[in-house]
Amino acid sequence: MSILKIHTFTAMDYRLLIKASKLPDVKTTIFTTVGNLARAHNAIDLSQGFPNFEADDKLKSLVTDALNNGHNQYAPMPGYFGLREAISEKIEILHNRTYDPENEVTVTVGATEAIFTAITAFINKGDEVIVIKPAYDCYEPAIILNGGIPVYVQLDAPDYKIDWSVFQQKITDKTKMVILNTPHNPSGTILSKWDMEQLEAILKPTNILLLSDEVYEHIIFDKQTHESASRFNDLAQRSFICASFGKTFHVTGWKVGYCVAPAELMKEFRKVHQFAVFCVDHPVQRALAEYLKNPSHYLDLNNFYKQKRDFFLEGIKSSKFKFRPSKGTYFQLLDYSTISMEQDEIIGKRLITENGIASIPISSFNVNNRNDHMLRFCFAKKQETLEQAVQILCKL
Repeated sequence: MSILKIHTFTAMDYRLLIKASKLPDVKTTIFTTVGNLARAHNAIDLSQGFPNFEADDKLKSLVTDALNNGHNQYAPMPGYFGLREAISEKIEILHNRTYDPENEVTVTVGATEAIFTAITAFINKGDEVIVIKPAYDCYEPAIILNGGIPVYVQLDAPDYKIDWSVFQQKITDKTKMVILNTPHNPSGTILSKWDMEQLEAILKPTNILLLSDEVYEHIIFDKQTHESASRFNDLAQRSFICASFGKTFHVTGWKVGYCVAPAELMKEFRKVHQFAVFCVDHPVQRALAEYLKNPSHYLDLNNFYKQKRDFFLEGIKSSKFKFRPSKGTYFQLLDYSTISMEQDEIIGKRLITENGIASIPISSFNVNNRNDHMLRFCFAKKQETLEQAVQILCKL
C-alpha cells in the first residue's frame, strides 16, 4: 500500500519573478499603443508599416497550388532549397555577390527572427552593440536579452546622416557588432556608396560583426541605388544580411524573410534558428520560389511606391508640414514644428483623437525620447486612403 504525500503549495509571488525580468524597462510598443488608439477612434491609420491593399493574386494562387500539391509538412530547417537558390540568384544579379544556397542562405520567420537569431548566436554578456538611432524597436531588446550593451549613435534631423567620426569614437575593445539599416526606417534615408566605404574602412582592422537590416531593399526612389553590404568585400565577409518578403510582396502577415552570411557565421546562426523556430511555412516558401522567377515582381516596386510617395507629397504641398522626400522605404517623415512645438507623442495622440489620422512619433526611436518634431507616415496605402489623409493634413 503506497502512502501519498500531501504537499501544501503557497501562492506564487509573481512580484519576485517580475523583479528578475530580463526586460524590466520594455513597455508596450508604440505601434500597439498607436494602433489601438487609432482603432478606438476609427482613425485613418498611416502609422504601422503594412499595406492596406492585397497582394498579387498570382502569388496567392501559387500558395494555394503548393497547399493542394501536398507541401504541408515541415520544410527543411534552413528553408526550401528552391527558395534558397532563388535568393542566391537574386543577390548575384543585383549585387554581384554569390552566396551558396546550401550553406549561406537561411529562410526565416520574417526579418525580425533573422535579426534576433543573429544577435543571439553571437552576443554574450558585456558585449557592446552599436545601434544607429532612430532605430526600429526590435534591436535593443534582443541585445539586452542576451546580456549585451547597446551603444548609441544618434542621428540628427532633418537629414539623418551618419557622422562617421562620431561612429568611430563609439568603437571599443568590447564592440562585438554593429547594426545598420538601409533603406532606413523611420527616416526614409539611404546609405550611399561613400557611406558604406567609410563603414568598411572603419571595421576592416577589427573582428566586429555587421548586422545589416535591408528589409526595404527593393523600395528605392529617384534613381538611387541600394548599396547592400553584400556589394563590399570586407563587409560581406563579416555580415548577416536580413531581408523580408513580407515587405516586398505586401504580405507582412506571412512572416517570411531570409538571412545570408558566410558559411562559418551561418553555421552558428542555424544552431539558434533550428531550436527557435526550426523551419518556416512550407507552402509559402514554395510559392515564393516560383514567384521570384519573374524579377519584375520585385524590380517594379520602385515605381509602384514612388507614385504613392509623390501623390502623398504633392497633396500636402499646401499644408504647414515641412518635409524632405523619402529616398527609400514606404515611410515619409513630416516636420510639424510650424504647427506646434509640443512633444511628438502629444500631438500624435491629438491627431488621432481630434483629427482622425494616425502616425508614429519619432521620439519613440530616439535616444532618451528626444523630440525632433517629426511624425512618420506610411504611404503603403490605397489611393482613397491617401486622399483622405491628405485632406486631413492640409486642414491642420
